[in-house]
Order: sequence, then C-alpha cells, then structure tokens
Amino acid sequence: MHIIRDARAWIDTHAPEQRLPLLRIADNITALDETADQEALAAEVASLLQDYVIDETLTLIRMRLGIVAAKAWWTQIEGSSRLRWEWIATARSEKARTLFFRYRDKDYSFTDCTSFVVMHELRLKQVLTGDHHFRQMGFDIMPPPTPKRR
Repeated sequence: MHIIRDARAWIDTHAPEQRLPLLRIADNITALDETADQEALAAEVASLLQDYVIDETLTLIRMRLGIVAAKAWWTQIEGSSRLRWEWIATARSEKARTLFFRYRDKDYSFTDCTSFVVMHELRLKQVLTGDHHFRQMGFDIMPPPTPKRR
C-alpha cells in the first residue's frame, strides 16, 4: 500500500509547533526513517513523493534555512527505501493544468493539482498532510506524525 505525502507533511513532521521558520531538518536527518512506521501505520506502507512536491519542499527549506539544510533534506529522501518517486510528465501536467483552471472557487496550488492527478491515477485515497485542499477534493487526510522529542 502507498500513501502520498505533500510538502506540508514534510514541514509539519519536523516542526509542527513552529512550522518552517524553525524547522529542524538539519538536526534530525534521520527523522524520516525513525517516524516512518508511525506515519505509514504499518511497515508495508510506503510514502509516495512526486517531483513537484520535491521542488516545493526543497525550495522552502532553502529559502528559510539555507543550502546546507536543503542538501541534508535531499540526502535524506534520496537515500530512503521508504519512498517511491512519481514523476510529473507532460500528460500529468496537462491534467493538473485542467484541474487548476477548472476549480475557480478554490485556491489550489498547481502542485496540489499534480498530487490530485497522481492520486487519482494510482487510485490512492489517503494523503499525509495538513492541507485542507485534499479533503475538498475527496481524499482522506491523515495528519503528519508528531516527531519524537529528544
């Protein structure tokens, strides 16, 4: 079983009480593997990560914490066996663009729309996020886990 994880879940997992400004990724580089069992609910559940979410998360980390923290996060996800990468190619991008402009009454980001497309294609119902937009699109939100305090 797979579950998709959006940028907000990455941010909330590491610093839920303070969000991105005081994100502690550099100090908790092993947090993904340490919390994977909690967040996935079972060992056989893997997180999906798509390239637009990678872009969004990596950029936020760099802008708020600098290049060293961004590199640490990249190394963390690149080396994890608990992640499956999904890429947004032309067909998915076109579907996301259609969704983005269809829902004029919503403030979905384009990245959210790419995640909606991937989730629909893979018949995924659950997402690790604190982003209410996924609920609006009919997906089940699982809140990100609380990180272990050391």
